[in-house]
Amino acid sequence: AVVSTQSTGKEVLFTPLEICRNEKEKVLIEGSINSLRMSIAIKQADDIEKILCHKFMRFMMMRAENFFILRRKPIEGYDISFLITNLHTEQMYKHKLVDFVMEFMTEIDKEISEMKLCLNGRGRISAVEFLKNFVPVRECQKEEEES
Repeated sequence: AVVSTQSTGKEVLFTPLEICRNEKEKVLIEGSINSLRMSIAIKQADDIEKILCHKFMRFMMMRAENFFILRRKPIEGYDISFLITNLHTEQMYKHKLVDFVMEFMTEIDKEISEMKLCLNGRGRISAVEFLKNFVPVRECQKEEEES
């Protein structure tokens, strides 16, 4: 069967596939004859994780030219999108592309959790230093003598 590559209608798109772990973690895979778009929604349990995820994804998307398959703008409802074309599969090793996407998906949650822990630690240190100004001098001296 001959397929026209000039066609731009729905006949060149395959049925999209959405894989969900839960409501907040999901992947949308949209295929066509010569490309595949993969959109990922990353788990964000609280406001801090939402902010960190948004900033981290924005940082990556601003450098999309360094990540050949990364799209600059994700699909609505998702945090990041990859576009793999037939040119990518011809120029790159297919198994390395799959490894990159799988590694990204497994490491992104870990990275955001580490950033959150680091942020909480820095916030705790800042709060302790700030609150030291409100403790009477005599109490500070007693604590230092006991140490």
